[in-house]
Amino acid sequence: MHEPTGRGATDGATRRSDLWACAHAERAALADDLAALAPADWRHATLCEGWDVEDVVAHLTAAASIGRWAWLRSIVGARFRPEVHNRRRLEEHRGPTPAATLDRFRAVVGSTTAPSGHVPAYLGEVVVHAQDIRRPLGIARTPAVDALTPVARFYARQDFTVAGATVAKGLRLRADDGPFDTGAGPLVTGSTLALVMVMAGRAAYLDELAGPGAAVLCERLAPSRG
Repeated sequence: MHEPTGRGATDGATRRSDLWACAHAERAALADDLAALAPADWRHATLCEGWDVEDVVAHLTAAASIGRWAWLRSIVGARFRPEVHNRRRLEEHRGPTPAATLDRFRAVVGSTTAPSGHVPAYLGEVVVHAQDIRRPLGIARTPAVDALTPVARFYARQDFTVAGATVAKGLRLRADDGPFDTGAGPLVTGSTLALVMVMAGRAAYLDELAGPGAAVLCERLAPSRG
């Protein structure tokens, strides 16, 4: 997930300050989970292909530390290659030890720095990457539905940091644990978290979805299941 530039509104039903409060709470919860990791866990693979736990944490620190103009300089310097931009910023915010990397992440828990005004996308950055870490490590924690719902709505409306609208196109997505319900077409049901993660391209959550539209999502995410 990389951070494009441009202006964007927050979710219509949620105030900007509330979205940032959710992001801060989710960062704090992740930091608490990370504090309990064994040294070997920091080298564990995540749902982000090619990134271990420490990589993802450093990326989250970078995402909370870069504003619009710094992001523009970075992406231009990377010749508009997001993978190069992400890797450079990740290395910048990785500490000499996992403990130092965690300290750097804790320092940005309350940050409202972002490259644009698309606050639901940056809340989603925290929500999705936290689960990228937790799922492979078997850490059972589900973000609050109040945090997940604006992310789900944002992802379903447009492709931004993830291709959520493309994934959801032509389907009705309905959460069975919250108010998220959008789209028209074959029905897909599941938890708000599973719907968010699948819209973010995480095929590991496909098995948690049901309904006639679930098979469509399996086909769309098939390359990432292999």
